[in-house]
Amino acid sequence: MSMVGDRPQTARAGAPAGGWTALIDEIVDGRWSDPATGRTMTVPYDSVVIAESLAGREAELVASVDLPGRLAVVADAATYEALGRRVAEALKDRDPTVIVLDHPHADMANVAALREKLRSFNSAVAVGSGTVNDLVKYVTAEDGRRYCVFGTAASMNGYTSTTASITLDSGLKVSLPAQAPAGFFVDLGVSAAAPRRLAAAGFGDCLARSVAQVDWWLSHRLFGTTYSQSAYAIEEADERELNARAAGIGRGEVEAVGYLYRVLTLCGLGVSFTGLSNHGSMGEHQISHYIDCFAGKRHPGTLHGQQVGVASLTMARLQQRILDSETPPGVKATIVDEADMVRRMGPAIAAQCLEELRRKAFTPQSASAFNDRIAGLWPELREELRAFVIPEPEMRRMLSEAGGATTAEELGLDLAFWREAVIHSREMRNRFSMIDIAADAGWLEDFAAEER
Repeated sequence: MSMVGDRPQTARAGAPAGGWTALIDEIVDGRWSDPATGRTMTVPYDSVVIAESLAGREAELVASVDLPGRLAVVADAATYEALGRRVAEALKDRDPTVIVLDHPHADMANVAALREKLRSFNSAVAVGSGTVNDLVKYVTAEDGRRYCVFGTAASMNGYTSTTASITLDSGLKVSLPAQAPAGFFVDLGVSAAAPRRLAAAGFGDCLARSVAQVDWWLSHRLFGTTYSQSAYAIEEADERELNARAAGIGRGEVEAVGYLYRVLTLCGLGVSFTGLSNHGSMGEHQISHYIDCFAGKRHPGTLHGQQVGVASLTMARLQQRILDSETPPGVKATIVDEADMVRRMGPAIAAQCLEELRRKAFTPQSASAFNDRIAGLWPELREELRAFVIPEPEMRRMLSEAGGATTAEELGLDLAFWREAVIHSREMRNRFSMIDIAADAGWLEDFAAEER
C-alpha cells in the first residue's frame, strides 16, 4: 500500500485534490482501471510519496519499503549535498555506508564500478536523478536487490520506469531492462531549489508527448504496431495543469515543480503498463540520442531533456509540414549507406544501428504498399493525428518560459552537427516516425538545412 494513504499530505493551493500523489496512489495500490478497457493496471512499486517537505520522514519512508540487510546510500557530490547527507543522517540507526560517486556517467564502465562498490550490500538508497538512479536501478536489478530513490531534481521521467538509459561500451546509448524502485520519494522544496536547467530539462521531456503520440499513432495505424492509450490517459489532465504553469518552472515555484513531478511520474508509470517507452519517446528522442552518442567533444554538456525539448520543436515543425498537406505523403525505397554510417559512427555502433534501420527500411515493393495504404487512410488519419498536436509556437513559448533552450544554437550545439542529428537520427532505433517519411520522401535534408 502507498504510504500516502496512511499519512495524508498537506495540499497547498493549486495542488490536486487529494494531494500531490492523487491518482498515483490509486495506480500504485492497484485501484485504477483503464477507462477504455476496464482492466486494472498494476505497477511494481510499494510507495510513491511527493510532498512539499520530507524533512523528518526519511527513515520512516525507507522503512516502509523493506530494504533488508546492509544498506548503502548512493549519491554524487551535488546530490549528496542537496539531500544525501540528510538522508544518511536520518538512517544512522541502520549504520548505512555512504557511496559518493565522482562525476558519474550512466555507462557500462560506471556500472562495473558501482557493481563492485555494492557487492557486499543487500539493498541501496539512491539519492539523485537520472544518472545516479539509472546506475543503481540497473546494478540492483542484476540480482534482484531492492532499492529506493529520493529524487533531487525534476529533470527526467525515468524515476518510475522499469528501464535504465545506459551507454554501452560501443558508445551506443540504449534503454536496458532494469527494475522499478520499491519507493520513490520527492521533497519538492529540495527539487525547486535545484538549478533551473534541471527542471527545464524535465519539462522538455514532458513536452515531447504530443510529437511522440503523433509518431506512435502513425506507426500503429500504418503498420499495426503496439499502441496504448492508457499511458496517455493517466497524464492528460496533469499535462494541462503543468503547461499552464510553464513560467513557474522557470521561476522555481514549488507548485509548478509539483505538477512537473506528477507528469514525469505518470509517464514513468505508463512504461510499466506497456513495457515500452514509445508513448514519450519517438523521433524527437532519437535526435537527442544521436547527439549523446556522436557529439564527442562538440557536446556542450546539455542534459538529455534539454535536447529533447529542442528536438520536439523540430519534430513539431516537420509533422506540421506533413499534416498541412491534403495530399498523402509518399515514399521511395530507403537508401541505406552503410559506408557513411561506419564513417560517422564507427564499425561497432554502425553494425547495431544498421540492424535497427534495416528492420524498418522500405524496399521498392514495401514502399509501394505503404503509399497505397496511407493514401487510403490519409483523410481520416490526418484528422486523428491533428487531435494530438500542440501547435509549435505554443510549445516554443512554454519551453522558453520554463527556462529551456528553443534552438540548437541556444543549446550551444554546432549547427552543422545538429542538422546531421536531425537527418540521421532515424538510424538509432527501429521506431517509425514522420522523420522516416521525410527521409524516404527525399526532402529531410532540405528541411534540416533550415533548422536552427
